[in-house]
Amino acid sequence: MKYSFDIIGSREKAVAVIKMNYEGNPEEIAEEIMRRHKNVKSVLLEESPREGDTRLRKLRLVKGSEDTEVVHIEYGIRIKLDPRFVYFSPREGEERQRIASKVRPGEEVLVMFAGVGPYALAVAKRQPEAHVIGVEINEVAYKYFLENIRINKMEGRVEAVLGDVRDVCPRFFGMFDRVIMPLPLHAYHFLDIAIKCLKNLGGELHFYYWGGEDAFEKAEILVREEAEKLGFSSTVLERRRVSSYSPRTWKVRVDFKLERKQH
Repeated sequence: MKYSFDIIGSREKAVAVIKMNYEGNPEEIAEEIMRRHKNVKSVLLEESPREGDTRLRKLRLVKGSEDTEVVHIEYGIRIKLDPRFVYFSPREGEERQRIASKVRPGEEVLVMFAGVGPYALAVAKRQPEAHVIGVEINEVAYKYFLENIRINKMEGRVEAVLGDVRDVCPRFFGMFDRVIMPLPLHAYHFLDIAIKCLKNLGGELHFYYWGGEDAFEKAEILVREEAEKLGFSSTVLERRRVSSYSPRTWKVRVDFKLERKQH
């Protein structure tokens, strides 16, 4: 058998998600995972890539309990979710910490495509003097986001907003020191909105993109061109390969400093 999987949850109760690129019998794989990891109470099988407006995968219960709601512990943050109804990657905990470490005291931070709140919560935990707003279109994820703000006692520092960023974010234009866009496949469609949400003089943008060897180059062109249209100059602060999708295909992040051009 050949397979890879994620474990989401805690030492008491977790769910395993078998990735699509498996070889072998799913039931036998599930049995092996549960034998090795006693905290895994349910095993789900990934049956599609992320798709649709809510970017969800089709997951089928292969073995174990129908109750797949868990509380995932990440750097002292409790993240409640059900992976059947929301998207969450436990593999990106370190990446969320990298972003959180860049936030300065007193910053206003926007997280687009916020999911159940892992980026927003990571920022607020690492930088208690920041104020974070997260926007999420999936109503189930939004409800978990609200619950996660409550269980981590972050009311007043983190705010969850339900809706499509294109509909919701115009009310936030000119408000933020920093915008995070953790949706690699389609984030570029919303670059105009993200840049307009930065403060009038500019700010920092964390842009995620998906591609091959030229992913960084393409990401930088997309941001530079959109910034130019809106009257900003852009400077690359950092480039990072976050994770691998397949051979020669990566999720990358490019961080930009955007500054309003003086006329």
